[in-house]
Amino acid sequence: MSTTPGFAGELSRHGGRAALLDGAGNCLSFGELAARADARASELGGGRKLVAVVTGPGFEPVVTYLAALRAGHAALLVGDDPARTAPLLDAYRPDLLVRPDGGGVRLEELGPGPRLHPDLALLLPTSGSTGSPKLVRLSGRNLDANAESITGYLPIRPEDRAPLTLPLQYCYGLSVLNSNLARGATVVLTDRSVAEPAFWDEFDDLGLTSLHGVPYTFDLLDASGFADRALPSLRYVTQAGGRLDPATVSRYATLGAARGWSLYVMYGQTEATARMAYLPPERASAAPSAVGVAVPGGAFSIERPGPDGVGDLVYRGENVMLGYACSSADLGLGRTIDRLDTGDRARWRSDGLLEITGRAARFVKLFGLRVDLDEVERLAEAQGARVVATGDDRRITVALVRREGTGPGDRLRERLCDRLGLPPAALRVVEVAVLPRLPSGKVDLTALACLPDPSEPSWTEPADPVRGAFAAVFPGRAITDTDTFVGLGGDSLRYVQTALRLQRALGVLPRDWPERTVAELAESARPPRRWLPVETPVLLRALAIVLIVASHVGLFRILGGSHVLLAVAGWAFARFALAPPRPSRTILRTAARIAVPAALWVAWRATVADDVDWYNALLVNYVVDPEAWGYWFVETLPQILVLMALLFSVPAVRALDRRRPFALPVALFAVGLFGQFVDDGGNAFSLRQMSVHTVIWLFALGWAAQRATTGWQRSAVLAGLALAVPVMFAHEPHRAAVVAAGTALLLVPTLPVPRALVRLCGLLAGASLAIYLTHYALMSALNGLPQGLVVLACLVGGVAVQELLVRASAALRASVRIEADRTAELQARPVARLRGLRVGRPTTQRRAAELDHHGRVVPVEDHLADPGRPAGA
Repeated sequence: MSTTPGFAGELSRHGGRAALLDGAGNCLSFGELAARADARASELGGGRKLVAVVTGPGFEPVVTYLAALRAGHAALLVGDDPARTAPLLDAYRPDLLVRPDGGGVRLEELGPGPRLHPDLALLLPTSGSTGSPKLVRLSGRNLDANAESITGYLPIRPEDRAPLTLPLQYCYGLSVLNSNLARGATVVLTDRSVAEPAFWDEFDDLGLTSLHGVPYTFDLLDASGFADRALPSLRYVTQAGGRLDPATVSRYATLGAARGWSLYVMYGQTEATARMAYLPPERASAAPSAVGVAVPGGAFSIERPGPDGVGDLVYRGENVMLGYACSSADLGLGRTIDRLDTGDRARWRSDGLLEITGRAARFVKLFGLRVDLDEVERLAEAQGARVVATGDDRRITVALVRREGTGPGDRLRERLCDRLGLPPAALRVVEVAVLPRLPSGKVDLTALACLPDPSEPSWTEPADPVRGAFAAVFPGRAITDTDTFVGLGGDSLRYVQTALRLQRALGVLPRDWPERTVAELAESARPPRRWLPVETPVLLRALAIVLIVASHVGLFRILGGSHVLLAVAGWAFARFALAPPRPSRTILRTAARIAVPAALWVAWRATVADDVDWYNALLVNYVVDPEAWGYWFVETLPQILVLMALLFSVPAVRALDRRRPFALPVALFAVGLFGQFVDDGGNAFSLRQMSVHTVIWLFALGWAAQRATTGWQRSAVLAGLALAVPVMFAHEPHRAAVVAAGTALLLVPTLPVPRALVRLCGLLAGASLAIYLTHYALMSALNGLPQGLVVLACLVGGVAVQELLVRASAALRASVRIEADRTAELQARPVARLRGLRVGRPTTQRRAAELDHHGRVVPVEDHLADPGRPAGA
């Protein structure tokens, strides 16, 4: 089998079209690139060899990489850091080491090298930064299949110009090169960061058409004012290398739609030669947390799924590696795997898209680099330190157990950051006398992550916030008024850390801040932004509950708040309750989360109030006594949810929702319109637009608004409002205006809110159910006081009740977990004694899974019952 992939062997077919450009304007055509690669292949010599290629700026590393592929050698791509390159060279003993040298290259013969399998074409590091000698073995067919699948979904054209801002030895950067060369497009080699103004000068001068980055790149883009740049040549932006938070996905998808470029969010691993899934741009706004669908030629399966549909993610495709290599002896092996166990946990969403829920193993991704937390512990232990490491995709926390002879924590942090290639702000070392543990004896990783670091400077120090911002990013440096970011040796990894801290300290960050002194920056301080974006459903929920309470108290009369809440409930239903493959159980749990507290509260009210009776507590007032309307919302919404649970118990309905996510709510809306004309004997609920069959159309419109991703779909929602609202509320024009405006606003992702009111919006939205239930009782108790004071008391009282419920629930869950740990430990002890095992020392993988499940994952029904609560709270 030939190891030469097609894109490398067929360079000449693109003729005189530009293949490579650099920032200085130098160009190599495809024909010239093929000739240069063949000349380099002659220099590499005959026979089949393992060629280590040191990457870096300029044409030469690309020429050498392509030369190795065209000549049938196996290439090992390594960075230019000797500390990280040396372990790989020692472990794999390549025949040749080729490094850039001035305008050419220097060849060093290191051989004889190892025996190579005929299929082996490329070796890439899997962990990116930890220095582990473990490599991924890739064949020529792997490289070809990956390039073909990428060109199958990315709109790469021969006339495109793509910047290569990522390292060549990083699978994402390499895939940008391979896929663009496969299409005959031009790759622009640059060593500039997207944070540098000179990069954008190049972008405009060369007419670049795409942009590629890891999550950290998007932090740099935010800090460098990307949203304000006019980039007429840009056609698409891609993101991979770790999870980009959904809010950022939504923001960039919206920005791209407004500016004429598309956002492609992608998911992959080096073990799959780069890409495994992508999120179609037209679905990014509606599903920002998803990774999308499998790339052409690939397929996913979820094994051992739990009740929530979450299981172990497995990928199959021709781009799956031959296997791992841990030493030179492994290079003679052929294919050892036929599928990729990704190590990720995932589930299928109701819209047919794949969503990653967490990692099964102890890996985090920082700045696009995958870091093994076990490897962090091993590196620390090699320094004579006893540590436990934890973290997420934002920061690593290392707990250092103090003992005699242990060096200070800041010295360990410096060594770990240097070895891992991370900025100091990405890793913290906290010194402890003893490790925090659970009652079961396990290390409490949740408590570990929350330990304060007394040695960490606070950049928010009121006396000098600018100096504090620099001190936090450059620990151990004496920051003076004349220092600048550039003068302190700032790099792209520290850029975003400093920019974000300064932005909070200064309000508005000057474009040329890296060149300004600390004193100049302090003088440029401006007030912070007065308006911040808030998710529209959260804002609507807060406004609606204020309207409800104020109207009931009599402070003013603006009706329609409860109906707006019903539309918001439909939006939340589509966003959260339909995520599991079989959502009926989730929907029923959601109905119970509303109905149970409502029934308990109203049952108590029935014992102390004359206007509430047992049928209100049983939520059947519609049937028994339709004159008592006060709690209609908490009666009607659970009934609608029960109907939805029955509907989604039908497999055909679930399949229709996956295939046509907008069609089902539109059909329900149409059915709901006919419900207006059902004669139920003059029932007052129906006459007042309160019963299920008279308001389900509004629930359906909120659902449709969440699923509307195109212009015509949004127009359809507005047309439905224009058709239904004037008819249904013909005699209540003020209510009609409130309902129409509130539902229409669900089509807008966020709305600006004064900074001072953002937290208030969250509190009111999160407590809206508690406020709705309790305000009648408080109104009665405070009768006779000024109406404005009563409204305030009702709102504050509901928020207080909600806070008490949250704390009680958290305490109950904690006690249940502690008891479960104790029970599991007692059950394990007899078995452990028989086997001679120690109890209470779980594997780090097991604890990480528990932390993900108990510490970070929030059941989706929480957001439908309380859509004001942030995801993951």
